[in-house]
Amino acid sequence: MEPAHNTGQSITGAFEGWFQNPDGSFSLLLGYYNRNLKQDLDIPIGPNNRIEPGGPDRGQPTHFLPNRQWGVFTITVPKDFGTQTLNWTIVANGSPTVIPMSLNPLWELSPMVDATGNTPPSIGFDEKGPFQQGPRALVTKRSASVSDPLPLAVWVADDAKLPPGAPAVKAPPVTVSWSMQRGPGAVTFSKERPAVEKTDFRAPENSVFSGKATTTATFSEPGEYWLRVVANDWSGDGGRGFQCCWTNALIQVSVR
Repeated sequence: MEPAHNTGQSITGAFEGWFQNPDGSFSLLLGYYNRNLKQDLDIPIGPNNRIEPGGPDRGQPTHFLPNRQWGVFTITVPKDFGTQTLNWTIVANGSPTVIPMSLNPLWELSPMVDATGNTPPSIGFDEKGPFQQGPRALVTKRSASVSDPLPLAVWVADDAKLPPGAPAVKAPPVTVSWSMQRGPGAVTFSKERPAVEKTDFRAPENSVFSGKATTTATFSEPGEYWLRVVANDWSGDGGRGFQCCWTNALIQVSVR
């Protein structure tokens, strides 16, 4: 019950749940809660940021934004994973936390469609696709130079379904936000939440709205970066806590 702090607090991984993939494997969906209101933290893969067994690197972020971050990444486990358990350990500001992950039936999710028939937005890095829906990230690669802004564009589409009881809104049904997920330096976006401009292109089936959002990213140091872009529909961040409906995508950028 104590007041929130700007800095000096811990980070806890958040196991959102699991869902089955079309090939029979399973995806474990994870986010995190950074209890610091104003402190971004960089925690490299290793003793202070590890997922075991099978790690320490299972695709988790090394750059942690403040507050609750929903469904940031997935871990794919085989169809015979059974009753095994993974554990994510994070040590932030000297405070360790550990969370378990398993295929406990109580944690099964439906991230591709909710109880009202709403589905996640589609996202692509080219107007011709490929397009992806849901928390399993679409991944592409780019290259850039230090201090030279890298143009970034995404094409999005959505079924434009409103949550039950929600008033009519005039804003586009899809919002887009950018952040750094891993990297050796700082990334500056010209717009972290660029406007989605209505655009006509051959969108995936059942799309009611289609649009495009653009921004740039500037890198302070050379190295390998992961940039995350998330597309949310009107249900908002974390699907109002119901783990549907949003879509992740990643760009791996090699900076010279």
